[in-house]
Parts: sequence; C-alpha cells; structure tokens
Amino acid sequence: MRAPLEWLSEYCDPGWEPERIADRLAMTGTEVERVSTAGAPTTENFVLGHVLSVRQHPDADRLNVCEVETGDGPRTIVCGAANVAAGQMVAVALPGAVLPDGTKLKKATLRGVESDGMILSETELEIGEDAEGIMVLAEGTDMNGAGPGSPLADSLPISQAVLELEVTSNRPDCLAVYGVAREVHAVSGAKLAAPPWDEDAEATGEGKAEDYASVTVEVPELCPRFTARVFTDVQVGPSPAWLKARLTAAGQRPINNVVDITNYVMLLTGQPLHAFDLDEVPGGELIVRTANKGERMTTLDGVERAFDSDTVLVCDREGPSGIAGIMGGEASEVSERTSRVLMEVANWNGVNILRTSRRLGLRSEASARFEKQLHPALTMRAQGVASRLMVELAGAHLVPGTIDVSAGEPKPRVVDLRVPRVGALIGLPVDAETCTARLEALGFPVETAKGSGGGGAGATLRATVPPERDSDVRREADLIEEVARLGDLDQTLPSTLPQTPSVGKVTREQALRRRAEDVMRDLGATEIVGWSFADPVVGERLRLPEGDPRRDLIQVDNPLSGEQSGMRTTLLGSLLDAARLNRSRGADHVSLFESGRVHLRSDAGAGEGQDQAAGAVLGRHRAPVTEPHRIGLLASGRSPAGWREEPREPDFFWAKGILEALCAHLGASVSVEPADEPFLTPGRSAAIRLGAAGRAAGWIGEVHPLVARTWDLDGGSGFELDLDALIDSAGAGREAYQDVATFPPVHEDIAVVVSDELPAARVREAVIEAGGELLASAEVFDLYTGEQVGPGSKSLALRLAFRAPDRTLTDDEVAERRAAITDALGRIGGSLRG
Repeated sequence: MRAPLEWLSEYCDPGWEPERIADRLAMTGTEVERVSTAGAPTTENFVLGHVLSVRQHPDADRLNVCEVETGDGPRTIVCGAANVAAGQMVAVALPGAVLPDGTKLKKATLRGVESDGMILSETELEIGEDAEGIMVLAEGTDMNGAGPGSPLADSLPISQAVLELEVTSNRPDCLAVYGVAREVHAVSGAKLAAPPWDEDAEATGEGKAEDYASVTVEVPELCPRFTARVFTDVQVGPSPAWLKARLTAAGQRPINNVVDITNYVMLLTGQPLHAFDLDEVPGGELIVRTANKGERMTTLDGVERAFDSDTVLVCDREGPSGIAGIMGGEASEVSERTSRVLMEVANWNGVNILRTSRRLGLRSEASARFEKQLHPALTMRAQGVASRLMVELAGAHLVPGTIDVSAGEPKPRVVDLRVPRVGALIGLPVDAETCTARLEALGFPVETAKGSGGGGAGATLRATVPPERDSDVRREADLIEEVARLGDLDQTLPSTLPQTPSVGKVTREQALRRRAEDVMRDLGATEIVGWSFADPVVGERLRLPEGDPRRDLIQVDNPLSGEQSGMRTTLLGSLLDAARLNRSRGADHVSLFESGRVHLRSDAGAGEGQDQAAGAVLGRHRAPVTEPHRIGLLASGRSPAGWREEPREPDFFWAKGILEALCAHLGASVSVEPADEPFLTPGRSAAIRLGAAGRAAGWIGEVHPLVARTWDLDGGSGFELDLDALIDSAGAGREAYQDVATFPPVHEDIAVVVSDELPAARVREAVIEAGGELLASAEVFDLYTGEQVGPGSKSLALRLAFRAPDRTLTDDEVAERRAAITDALGRIGGSLRG
C-alpha cells in the first residue's frame, strides 16, 4: 500500500517529518517498508505561469516562442506543444529546477532563441501519462487564489513523500488512506478529519435507479451485498491534475475521470468499486451467479479467461461482464462514448475471491482487499464518496435511490474488556481512562458495562467494533492488543520484564532437538527453513519408483501455486533447492541442514500402541497422516583448502563423520549398513541404524549423479535422520555417572583379515561382544588391501583397550579375552594377521 503523505495530511496532519510518522507507525504495528518520493526531488523553482502570447518559432515549424509571466516579469520560453495558447495557467520549471528524472534545468538556446525555463507536461512531472501537450491548469490569471509566480507545490502535489506500507492480512483497514490517517491520529494525537463518506451527493437525476437497472443475486452466500447507483449525463474525459497526481503517487495509472474515481475511492475507503457503461448492459440487468464450467470471458487486460464452477461472475443477459471482486470485462467498459454509468459497489466472500484469484493467476488491487473479507457496511461508504466525485468531476446527475440487494448486514460486534486483564496480560498497568482513550482513537466506540463498578480499576469496558476492523477484532485479547500497541512500548517497557507465573518448561525432547540443531551448526552446517509444500513432480525428480510411499504426496486443498500443491515427504527436495540457489549465486561450497517435519500417509491396518516418537498417534487406529520430525544434511561443492588440507568433495565418509559426531553428542550409538536408495549413488549409500537393537532411522550417502544434474549440481552427499528416533535412542538427558577409573588400561593392537565384503562395523561388533566387560573400547584405525592379504580380502587394524574398575588386569585375564575375540572373529570368517 502506497500512502502519499499529501493525501494523508488532508485527513490527519501531525506536522511531523515523514520519517517520524513512519517510525511511529512501525512501532505500533503498521510496518512501513520505506519512505519514497513521488515526483520531483524538490519543489524549488517550480511555479505557476500565465501564458501572455504565443508565436511561431522563426526557424522551426514545430516550436513556439511563448512569453510567460512567472511573477518576476515576462520570460521567453520555447515550447514544442501544439496545445499551448495565450491566457493559459501552466506549470513552469525555472532554471535550477530538478525534474523527477534527475535532470537539472538550465537556460537553453533552441534554434537561435534563448529559452528561460520549461512549460511542463504531465509526464514531465510524473503525475500522468499525457505527453502530447502541456498541462493546462486553468484559463485566466487566477487559480484558486494563486497567481503567476506562486509556488506550483501550493496547487499541485509535484513532490511528495510516500509511505510504502507492508499491510498484514488482518488489517484491511490499512489498505485505505483514511484508515492509515486514523492510525496516524492514534499515534500522534493530531486531529482526524471527518470521514469522507459523511456527506452524500444530491440526487438530481430523473426517475429512480430501479427504472434504469436491476440486480439479481443467485449466490447470496458468496455475495452478501450488492449495491448499485445510476448516473446520467456523464461527461467522460481526463481527470483533474490533482487527482492524477494522487493516483500516480499511490501507484495507479490514470485512465479517465470515471475509472479514476473508482480507483481513488477504493484507495481512500478500502472498498473496491466497478463502473459499467449502462448502455452496454442489455436491459440494465445484472445477474450474480457462479460460472458454468468452461465458460469464458475477455477481461479488461485483454486476456480471454476460462472459469470453473466456483468462480463468481457478474453477468448481463448475454453472458459474463466481470469476474466478481477481481476484474471487469471488456464488454461493458467505460469509454469516451459513455453517457450513463452504473456504479457497482459489492461485498464478496473473501475465501472464494482468494481461491479464484490464485486459480486464474490474476490478482488485482480489488482482489487484494476482498480476499481479506471486507464488511458489507463499507459498500455504502464508497457509494457516497464516489457519487460526490461523479457529480463534481464528471458533471453527472445522480438518479435517486440505490439498488441494494443484501443477505442481511451483520450486527456490530460488541466485545467486553476487563481493565485488570489488560495489565495482567501485557505486564504493564493501564487504567480504564487510558484504555478508553486509545480504543476511541482507533475508532472503537467505548462505554462502561453496566454493573462493572464504574470506571475504576476493576471496570469492564464495552467496545463496539467498527466495520473496517470486523475481520480482525473478535475477542478480548484483540482489544488488549490494540491498547498495548499504542502504549509507546519502546519508551515505557521496563528494562527488566515483570515477573509472571511460570507456565511450563522445555521437555527433554525439545531440549535434545535444540541440542541436535546446535551440534549441526557447530559442525559447520548452515540451517535452512524450507517450504513444507512440495512440487508434485519432486518424487519423479528424485527417481522414486511407482509405489514408493514418498512419491504419494498429500495434496493441499488451497495451494499457493501448482508447484506447491503437495506436502513434502522428505527433506531432501528442500535441501537440494537451497543448494542449487546458493551454488547458482557463486557459492563454491555449501553445507546445509534442516530440522523440520515431513508428511506421510500412514500404513493401513496398523494396530494398537503405535510408536508416538515416530509421529503416529497412540490408540486403536493409526492417524491417516503422520508428521515425523527429521533432521537432514546436504553438502555440495569442494570445501575450501586449509593450511594443511587440500580441497575435497563431500563424500560418503564426510557425511558419516557428521552423523557419528551428531549421535555422539546426544549419547546415541549409530551404525550404517549397505542399502540402496533411488536418489543415492549405488555402492555409496547406506541405511542408518540406532541403538543396540539397530532401529532403522534414515539414510546416508552420496547424491545420485542424475538427481544432482536435475538440480544443476555437480554432486553432493548427506543424510536424513528421524529425529524422534534419535532422541529415543539418546542417552543425553538421562545420564548415569560412575567413578573415574584409577587403574591403568591395557592397550593392544590387532590386525584382522576378513573378506572385503564384510563391513568394518560387523568386525568391530564381533570384537566388542567377545571382549566382554573388560573391553573398554575397540576402534578401527587402519585399512590395508594388497598382495600380503590376497585378492578379495582386507586387513583391518583395531586398537583395543582393556580395563577393570577395581584392579589392574593381569596378562592371563587379557589373554583370555583375546582368545575369545579370536574365536569370534573366526565365526565371521576372519583371522588374526601375523
């Protein structure tokens, strides 16, 4: 929302600099992204001029030499516009003026004639798009009390600050200039002008509105209110300069006075309007209905669009003439030939408008407001303002009466506010008088509830919610928020927050989840937050076969787009998207992790007592959808070279090191065993198992080259781990302590020859089982393959540490354990190497 400060000041002018207004609005919940300037950077050297005479340039057929009075005497200005004439009041830029495009004006000699200034067109001031001729402000020497030489800024907003607001979905009132003015009034205390809809136009037309038009609403649940007024003797033409300037500053393109009025009123009141050429509406009959499937219409942007059966259309006898709440059609567009106008101001179902807008890929200023669910009462506000402007600017006659088809206007919402509850909720004392003053400044009529003890500290206030805030303020907490945000929290908030009763603490699962995320950051990975929504083709891109449950995405009923119409079943897609984005922007190496939920369909026929840690719900039947929490890692690109390290690609063993470090920090034992995944490189992928029971918990490996190529990557490796399973297997949070051993360990190294197909983890597992309680640790530290062990075999070197907590071990005790280890290795096909 672009709110020109000059326009705002008409309704509330605190006399502050734009930056201060922006700061106060931002501190009270109305975010201002930036303060920009519309028009010239400065108003200096822009004045009103009176054209005294015009003669043909002696050496140029298309140039005129004008004598212009600018308050300091006549000056000669060469002008190329065909419409310049003596007697006009015009906008003049004197030498030294800086135009909106940054050009600084100087005296110039044009074909031998010195030009001491410039007569301006709309485009040169950026207040319109008419570049064919100069902008004629008036005929004669006076313009609303301003004469030649008067500052142009006193008559036209040629340079104005614009507040660019980021309006949240619950605040449609801030999509209106008057709504923003009310916010400025509330934060500054400056006087707020009366609402622009307080006065209506006088009806001077013949007959009644019903004599000219009729409206039938077939879907009142989708169109709660439809109002229409009729105007005759309409004179369609250019809008006045002040209106064009305001629309342009607000980001709208001026078209003609009738269309500009609809846009102006929408920006002022927050309620969209639409003008029909009544002569192009057969019989003056409008019908609001849902579309027939496949029905088509050409909209005002010149695009022919097809509709589904959920789209609401405004139709005439011959077919659709507009998409409800989004865009009108070409058939009844206002043109220069228009002399009778039907002004539609309607209220629509916000959810339906949002869905239709997204389905059609068509979003307008109107749909942006309607989708936030406007109140039906706003329709007549807009009708009143539009009617006055139609009479004033288009010379129209308003026909008496308003066609008003309504499903019933909801009663104003009344919400009680307990004054003690305000202080209890925000932690700062606020009395009843302050609550009342703040709410009334925001447009909430307030009275003291009967029987609440008057206006004292224990009073209950009763606030009536104004129509423009109906979709936002629904309960007591909402009123408390309104009171709190006007409380200058940046000034009054104490340095030490008030003590409040503790309402809970972090659970072990939450604490370990946070610890896991901290460990990943400590290991050099950068956290990302990916979309939970996924592209339906992500399973195909990951090479998942038909029937793989991870390919069966749960569909979103109301997707943001076709590319985000499903719920993700794996974190890998999000990680690959983020890796591609960063690599394409010059990152040579990325190491990313994400901690988040995936969404899977449950297995059919599951019985009682499902594993809650894995995301299921305990009970007799499994929930239709499970949302297990996963932690995933992906690295791509060669790591930077170190002082003693060469650059290296992140391979399987790099990812395995990160996985083992993560599990070690949480006190969980982890192992991997060969397993294939469609998106991982064969022979460089494995399944992750946790705990002594070897619980399956995820995958690890190098990304398949075809998958990497699909994401424009040169490779990568990583893992995805069920975080709930990791927490369930972790010893952290339930540690057991034992005395520090004071007796020395006995260290021995052994070399074991086994088949090269036997995993090292299986060898280590056999050694640990045979070593018994006296074996404190067994670690693999070397691998050898070659002639000395023969083809198909490998030699693994393990470092063993034997220790007893209560004595120094003897050679016989160690020899006994060593013999048991030798026997265990023999049972898996291994032997000690001499």
